[in-house]
Amino acid sequence: MALSLQEAFSSVEDPRVERHKRHMLIDIIMLAICAVISGADGWEAIEQFGKNKQDWLRKWIDLENGIPSHDCIARVIARIPSAEMTDCFIAWVSGIAELTQGEVVAIDGKTARHSYNRKDKLGAIHMVSAWANQAGMSLGQVKTEEKSNEITAIPVLLDMLEIKGCIITIDAMGCQTDIAEKIIEKQADYVLAVKDNQKFLHEAITDYFEVAIAAHNPELCLLQHHTETNAAHGRIEIRRCYLSTCLDTLPDASRWKGLKSIGMVESERTVNGKTSIDRRHYICTLKDVKSFAHAARAHWGVENSLHWVLDVTFREDDSRIRTGYAPENFTIFRQLGINLLKKESSKMSIKKKRFEAALNDKFRERVIFLA
Repeated sequence: MALSLQEAFSSVEDPRVERHKRHMLIDIIMLAICAVISGADGWEAIEQFGKNKQDWLRKWIDLENGIPSHDCIARVIARIPSAEMTDCFIAWVSGIAELTQGEVVAIDGKTARHSYNRKDKLGAIHMVSAWANQAGMSLGQVKTEEKSNEITAIPVLLDMLEIKGCIITIDAMGCQTDIAEKIIEKQADYVLAVKDNQKFLHEAITDYFEVAIAAHNPELCLLQHHTETNAAHGRIEIRRCYLSTCLDTLPDASRWKGLKSIGMVESERTVNGKTSIDRRHYICTLKDVKSFAHAARAHWGVENSLHWVLDVTFREDDSRIRTGYAPENFTIFRQLGINLLKKESSKMSIKKKRFEAALNDKFRERVIFLA
């Protein structure tokens, strides 16, 4: 059942003592969400949006004591544990995201470059996100722990998500036996990129495809082949995808839970008469080369449709928000905004929709409350 935003975030526990509560917590959260979708990139902009749209906001939230100051908004958001906000975000998304069988869910990390805190000697936050390619939505995100990396964060994120029947794609950092096992436990498939962090596995897959392709005997090598060609803006790209269920040459193949095949994507790009070739290698649970080719290509959706939009349209890398839980929580507001704006059916870009939401009360209402 789909939850409204107010319903989804109403379970967040208020971190303030009772005597300091002049503004309801859900009012502050909803004000921030509405403002971020409408172009606000910081606390003062959220307050300014609230003061200019106070009458419109009162249609949806109480605002008994008016619009809170930007200092109040910043303090409150910084004190809400990001794990609580993430749980609410995922609960809301699960009600509106229509994940079909075979949906490609790409998992990847991104650093908010200016979220470091020199005063407290804290580095920039690094968030790991899950992006549903066909649904066009962020499903959730978790922060990597200080002095840790994506390897520990990915299983935490997977545990939060309902991914049964999906195909999980992760870059080479996530090519770990524990992560593969976790995906199988969640009744999903995986396509994991393999590089030199799994040195012997990478060497074995590379050697296999060099020999198998040169042999020109697909049946003997259990080799499937699929080619795609794209030409646009003066660039020609030929993608040759290979998949094999021959696992005999792999070192300790049994360590990888559910492993059924190995794959390679060879991208030949010609730009201005110059040609380059790039090869990427994978382990996966798929047996059909077209499914593999689709999943390998769809993985880049997390970069193009999520990370690029966060940087360019929501200016995440320029954000100086860095106190307490505020950087993680503001990332949730941005990703929630992307989901809502993508769900809106007009053909405008996310940037134009955000500008329209700033100007047009009816459009903003449709995006946030009537979707």
